Amino acid sequence: QVQLVESGGGLVQAGGSLRLSCTASGRILTINRMAWYRQAPGPQRELVANIRSGGITYYADSVKGRFTISRDNTKNTVYLQMNSLMPEDTAVYYCAAENTVVVGIASLRDFWGKGTLVTVSS
Repeated sequence: QVQLVESGGGLVQAGGSLRLSCTASGRILTINRMAWYRQAPGPQRELVANIRSGGITYYADSVKGRFTISRDNTKNTVYLQMNSLMPEDTAVYYCAAENTVVVGIASLRDFWGKGTLVTVSS
């Protein structure tokens, strides 16, 4: 139906940068909001940033000023530019397409990628 694929994770030293990408594919009419979440060891998945189709953004306090979220609506792609990385940023990062309008489906749906690992060493 809808698939999301993340890329760009890896190992980086503290102070370095990474750029994550996520592309959604399928019979998509509109993705009203795209988001990045992360999950360190434990049960909680944290919202890192999101962006609406019109460009309005939200950032968690822990990443504000260091991370930048952007999207290309023509490609159904969202990016997360991560600068000044710290060891506490280490996590699996997940992409989400939220409030998505799908061809043939009357209600809004959410979809998740499988995640990409970011490891920041000190």
